[in-house]
Amino acid sequence: MTQTHDGTVRPRQGAAAGVPVDEPAQPDRIRRPSDAFRFAASVTGLVAVMLLVSFAQQTTHGLQTDIAEGTAHAPRPLLSLATLISSFGVLAAPIAFGIERLFHKDGTRVAIALLAAVIAFGITIGLDDLVVRAAPGGVLDSLIWGGTETAPVHTDIAPVIAFVSAVGMAGRTRWQAATWTMIGLAALTGLTAGYASVSALAATYFLGRAIGHGTLYAVGTPNPRPTGMTVVAALERLGLRPKRAARLDDPAEGAEETRRYGVALAPRPGNGDGGGDGHGTRLPARPGGHGEWDLELRVLDRDQQTAGLLYRVWRLLRLRSTTTGRALRSLRRSLEQESLMAYAVDAAGARTPRLIGTSEVGTEAALLAFEHVPGRRLADVPDEQITDGLLTDVWRQFRSLQAGRLAHRRLQDEAIVVGDDGRAYITDLRAGETAAGDLALRLDLAQLLTTLALRAGPERAVRTAARVLGEESLAAAVPLLQRVALSRTTRTALRHDREVLTRIREQIIRLKPETEVSPARLERFRPRTIFSIVALSIAAYIVIPQVASLDVATMASAASWHWALAALGAAALTYVAAALMLMGFVPERLPLGRTVLVQVAASFVKLVAPAAVGGVAVNTRYLQRSGVRPGPAVASVGASQLVGLVTHILLLILFGFLTGSTTKATQDLAPSRTIVIVVLSLGLLAGLALTVPRVRREVTSRLRSMFSGVVPRLVDVLQTPRKLFTGMGGTLLLTVAFVLCLDASIRAFGGSLPLTTVVVVFLTANAVGSAAPTPGGLGAVEGALTLALTISGLTAETATSAVLLYRLLTLWLPVLPGWGAFTYLQRREAL
Repeated sequence: MTQTHDGTVRPRQGAAAGVPVDEPAQPDRIRRPSDAFRFAASVTGLVAVMLLVSFAQQTTHGLQTDIAEGTAHAPRPLLSLATLISSFGVLAAPIAFGIERLFHKDGTRVAIALLAAVIAFGITIGLDDLVVRAAPGGVLDSLIWGGTETAPVHTDIAPVIAFVSAVGMAGRTRWQAATWTMIGLAALTGLTAGYASVSALAATYFLGRAIGHGTLYAVGTPNPRPTGMTVVAALERLGLRPKRAARLDDPAEGAEETRRYGVALAPRPGNGDGGGDGHGTRLPARPGGHGEWDLELRVLDRDQQTAGLLYRVWRLLRLRSTTTGRALRSLRRSLEQESLMAYAVDAAGARTPRLIGTSEVGTEAALLAFEHVPGRRLADVPDEQITDGLLTDVWRQFRSLQAGRLAHRRLQDEAIVVGDDGRAYITDLRAGETAAGDLALRLDLAQLLTTLALRAGPERAVRTAARVLGEESLAAAVPLLQRVALSRTTRTALRHDREVLTRIREQIIRLKPETEVSPARLERFRPRTIFSIVALSIAAYIVIPQVASLDVATMASAASWHWALAALGAAALTYVAAALMLMGFVPERLPLGRTVLVQVAASFVKLVAPAAVGGVAVNTRYLQRSGVRPGPAVASVGASQLVGLVTHILLLILFGFLTGSTTKATQDLAPSRTIVIVVLSLGLLAGLALTVPRVRREVTSRLRSMFSGVVPRLVDVLQTPRKLFTGMGGTLLLTVAFVLCLDASIRAFGGSLPLTTVVVVFLTANAVGSAAPTPGGLGAVEGALTLALTISGLTAETATSAVLLYRLLTLWLPVLPGWGAFTYLQRREAL
C-alpha cells in the first residue's frame, strides 16, 4: 500500500488491491458543513467590522492617522521593495499553487477557486466604482470607511483571498506561509499609499473569505473521502488480509456521522485459524466463523466531524457544561476518544464488539476495526422479541459501565445491538467519556430508562432495571427525567408518546415513595428566555419610534382628560372581555384573575407576531399549562376564534345596514375596483390550485388538523348554558369595549360621530389589522382608522389624534405591563 503526495492511500499491487467492496458510488462533489460555518463566521466578522467602524469612527480615524505617521518614517527603499514584491507575489503565489494542483489532477477545485475569485473581483469593483461614485459621501464611504479618500474594499487582494479560501491549502504550510505573506505585504502597501484603511482591509479579508467559502459550499467541493476499496486496503497496516467487504449503513439516510463496512478476512498462510499474524495483532478466532463478516469498520471522515455542529454548540451554550460533551473534535481526537472508550468498556466488563485496531486512511479519514457481532440493532428488533431477559441483560451491561465510571451519552436503541445469540452489546462509543462525574452517569440512566420504556413500556423498563440496579439508583434518575436531558432522537420519539416520562416517574415513586421528584436544573437558560429578550427588543424597536413621533405636549393640551380616562377604562375592560371569551369555550374551570393576566401578557406578544397569531399561541399554551390536553386546547382556542370571526362579520353587516348604505361614508368605505380584481384573481388562483390532487389533499389535511376538534368543543359549550353565555358575552363585550375606547378617544379631541358609524369603522379597521402580517397590525390599523374616520366626517387633525390615543391605550401602553405579566406567568409555569 502506498501513500500519494496529497495523502490519499492507494492499494499497492497485492492481496488487497483487488478486494471487491460492495457500496454505492460516492458523489463527485459534496457540501461540507465546515464551509457553511466558515461562510457564516466570515459574514459575522464583516458585519462586526461595519458596526465597529460605524460606532467608533474617531478611533478608526486615529488608527489610520497613526499608521500613516508611522510609515512616513520608514525607509523609502524598503517600502518600494515591499511594494514591488507584493505586486508580483500576491498573484504569483496562488497561481503557482493552482498550477501545482493541476499537475496533481485537482483541476475541479482550482476551477471552483477561480469562480470565487471572479465573483469577488466583480463585487469589489462594484463596491469601489459603482456604489461610491453613485453615493459620494454616503453611508458606505463616510460612515463605514471613514472618508472618500480610501476605497471601501481592497480590489487587489479580495479576489486572492477568495481564491485561497476556496482552493484549500490546509496541511500545506509552506504554500500558506508564502501566499499569506504576499497578501500581508499588499495590505501594508495599501496602508502606506493611503488607498486602503485598516477597516477596509479587515472588511476585505472577511468579504474574500465569505465569498470563497460560500462559493465552495454552493458549488460543492470535490469529494475528499476515500473510497471503500481504499479504506479496506488500509487494513494491511494492521496485518489483516481482507477478502471482500460491503457497506453496512444506508448512505441515503444521511443520519450516520460515520460509515460502516463489513469485512470478511482471508486465512493467513500457515495459520488456518487466523488467530494471529506474528506481530501481536488480535484477530477473530475463526475468520468467517461468526457470520458473514469478521470485522466491522467504522470510518471517520474529516468533513463529517462538523456535522451537527450548530446543534451541539446550542446544547453546549444552553445546558450546563457537565451535561454535554465537546462540541467539536478533530479527526485525531475523535479516533483517540472512540478507541479509548472501546478499551475502557471492554476492561469494565461490559459486552461490546472487540476493537482490533485503528489506522489513518490518508489525511481525510481514519478507521476503527471492530470484531463483527452478527445481530440487529435494538431499533430493528420486533416488540414481541424484547423479553424481560433481554432487558435484564441490557441493564447488566449498563451496570458495568456505571461501575467503571463510563458515560456513554448516546444510549439510544441504535447504540444497543442484540446478537444472534440473544445477548446485548453496547456500541456507538463515539460520544463516550471516561472518569465521568455523577451527573453524567445519572443522565445515562435517565436516557436508557426512556429508550427502553419507549420500546417495552415504562413498567417493564423500571421493573427490570430495579432488579439489576436497585431502587436507590433508579431514584437518582427521577430529577433528570426531562426532555432537555435526552438525545435529539429520543425527544423526537417522545412527541408520539408524551406520557412516557411521567409514567416512568410514577413507576419509580411506587417502588421508592420518598424519591425526590423536583426536576434538577440542567439549563443555563431556557429558549423562552431568549424569546422574551428578542421580543422585548423588537417591541422596543417598534414602539419607541412610534411614541417618539407623538407631539405629547399638543395632545395633552388639546385632549379632554375625562374622556381620555374613559377610553383608558374601556381599554382595560377589553382584557376582562377576552378572558371571559376564552373561559366560555373551555369546559374546564379557569381562574378569572389568571386568565385576565394571560390576556395582558398576550398584548406584549402580539407586538412581535401578527395580531391573529400571537394571542392564539399564548392562549393555547396557557390552556395546556392549566391541564388541558394539547388537542382540546387548540380546539378551544379555535372555537373561540371561529365564533369571534362569525360575530365580527355579522356585526359588520348589521351595523353597516343600520348606518345606511347610501351614506357617503359607506360608499367610500366600499372596496375599490382594484381590490375586487385582486381578490377575484387570488380566488381564481386558489381554485386552480385546488384542482391539483396533491394540493387539495395537503389543504384538506391542514384544515382537518386545525379544526377537527372545534365542532365537538362547540357542542360541549352548547350543552352548558352558563359557558355559552360567558363565551358569547365575552365576545360581544370585547367588541363593545373597543368601540367605546375608540369613541371616547374621538370625543377626547372634540370630535363626534354616530355610534353606529364608530362601530363600522372599528370593525373594518380591525379586519384589516387582523389580515395584516405586521406585528399587532402596525401601520395597517392606523392607516385604516385614520382614513375611515376622515371619510366619516372628522377633520384630519382630530382623526389622527384620536387614532394615536386609541393605539396608545390599546397597543403601546400595555407593552410594559404585558412583559411583566408574561415574565410572571413564565416563572409560575403558567405559560
